[in-house]
Amino acid sequence: MHFLVLSVICSVLVSVLLKLAPRRGVDIAQAVTWNYLAASVLSLLLLKPSLQSLQSGHTPWLALLGLAVALPGIFLVLARAVREAGIVRSDVAQRLSLLLSLAAAFLLFGEQANGWKLAGLGLGLLAIVGVTARDGGSAERSRSSWGWLLGVWAGFALIDILLKQVAAAGTPSIAALLVSFGIAFVLMLVWQLQRHVSGKSRLTLGNLRFGLLLGLLNFGNILFYVRAHQALPHSPATIFAGMNIGVVCLGALVGVLVFGEKTSVWNRVGLALAVVAIGLIARGTL
Repeated sequence: MHFLVLSVICSVLVSVLLKLAPRRGVDIAQAVTWNYLAASVLSLLLLKPSLQSLQSGHTPWLALLGLAVALPGIFLVLARAVREAGIVRSDVAQRLSLLLSLAAAFLLFGEQANGWKLAGLGLGLLAIVGVTARDGGSAERSRSSWGWLLGVWAGFALIDILLKQVAAAGTPSIAALLVSFGIAFVLMLVWQLQRHVSGKSRLTLGNLRFGLLLGLLNFGNILFYVRAHQALPHSPATIFAGMNIGVVCLGALVGVLVFGEKTSVWNRVGLALAVVAIGLIARGTL
C-alpha cells in the first residue's frame, strides 16, 4: 500500500510545482519539455519496456502520435487551471475525467454497464457542476476558471481513451508511454528552439532544473502506480479508488492549508460527491 501512497504524493506534488511555477518565473512550456526528457530517460532505465512489440504491423501509431501531442498539451492546460482555479478544483477535475473515460468504455470498447458504475457516473456529473461553480470572483475570472477546469476534465479523458486504443491493439502500456514521452519531448523541443531563436523565450538553466524535477515527480507517479498494481495484482479496484480518492483528498488539504485556496459551498459539495462517485465506480469494477 505504500506504493499507492507514494503515487498519490507524487501526483499532488506535480500540481504543487505547477502552482509555484509562475511565482518562480518559470516558463511552463520549457519546464514541460524537460519534464518529458526526464520521464523518457527514467522510463527507459527503470521500467525497461520491451520495444519489440512496436515492430508489429498492428502498432497504433496514430494513437501514439495523438498521445505525444495530448500529453504535453494537457500539462499546459493543467498548469493554467491550477493558476486560475487552484489545486483543489483542478485535481478534482483531473480525477473526474474518468467519467468521460467510462462513458467511452461503454460506447466504444464494449464495457458492460452496471448500477454501481451508472450511479457513480451520475454523481460524478453532479460533482463536476459543483467543482466548476462560480466561487464569488468576477464573472470574467469565473468563466476562465471553469473553462480551464473543463479542459482538464476532457483532456485527461482523451488521454485515457487513447491509452485504451493502444491497449486494444495489443501494445504494452509501458512501451506506449515511453514512445509517447520520447515523441512529445522531440516535438516540444523543436517548439522551444523556435521560441529561443525568435527571442520569445530564452532557454535557461532554471527552467531546465524545474522541468527535470517536474519530470521526476511525473514519472514517480507512474512508477509507484505500476508498482502498486504489481504488489496487489488481485485488487485493481482498490488501487484505482485509492489513487483517485487519495489525490482528491490530499490535493484539497494542500490547496486549502498550504496555499489558502478559497472554496465555495458548491465546490465542497462537488468534492464530496467526487469521492463518493469514484468509490461507486470502483465498486462496480469488482
